[in-house]
Amino acid sequence: MYQHDSAYFPDCYTASRRPVELVFYAEFTNIGFAIDKEKQIKKWSRAKKEALINGDFDELPNLAKKRFDK
Repeated sequence: MYQHDSAYFPDCYTASRRPVELVFYAEFTNIGFAIDKEKQIKKWSRAKKEALINGDFDELPNLAKKRFDK
């Protein structure tokens, strides 16, 4: 968090988006699984990410469904 908030790496994504705030974290025992989960969450919609942050875990499956309105 310190590196993100202090722009330790000036060319990084968060350097121009400060201050940063930690809103969710999870602990993993396997680094590969942690990286896979991070990549998965990055692809989620904003609504689904907000549900995760707010702890609305029951909403996550509903927000994952594709809508085929035609």
